[in-house]
Amino acid sequence: MQEPQSMETTDTEHEIRSFLVDNFLFGRADAWHDDMSLLGNVIDSTGAIELVMFLQDRFAITIEDTELVPENFDTLNNVVSFVERKFHSKA
Repeated sequence: MQEPQSMETTDTEHEIRSFLVDNFLFGRADAWHDDMSLLGNVIDSTGAIELVMFLQDRFAITIEDTELVPENFDTLNNVVSFVERKFHSKA
């Protein structure tokens, strides 16, 4: 697990985007945009688990079952906002 560090939103967005493109779009970033729904379009239920595990490991946050809702994970922008809130609330 990487050590958490001070993160800028652009860094957070870049890391999450890179993970999604590398793991689910096979490098084809042109096939997707930031406000496109991830759920069902980019990732399936197994992919959602992979995304949650990545976020917890990379950003040293704990994601509760009650937080696993579309409002937090439906788009890249929602995921970035969610991670930023979690990351800053533990500081």
